[in-house]
Amino acid sequence: MMNKVKFPKEVLQDLPLVEEFDGYKLIYSNIVDTTRWSNVYEMVFEYDNKYYMTSYSVGATECQDEGPYEFEPDEIECIEVYPREKTVVVYEQV
Repeated sequence: MMNKVKFPKEVLQDLPLVEEFDGYKLIYSNIVDTTRWSNVYEMVFEYDNKYYMTSYSVGATECQDEGPYEFEPDEIECIEVYPREKTVVVYEQV
């Protein structure tokens, strides 16, 4: 069962820029997809000793004036997640 919690849009818009404030701490914000006009990011942050995930899009070029959550309501629904360590095999040159 997914636990969903709403957070203020203004906080989530600022978090990728400042990384930590008012009890919020950015864990990561990475590009996970691209569209013709936007870059789609996945963001995980910590708040009140819990972790949450959300996604947002930003204009992909200087001509695309789109900021994080620009077209979303004042509260953004995020999914509660937890950290889980995984082992990954990579291949490097000899």
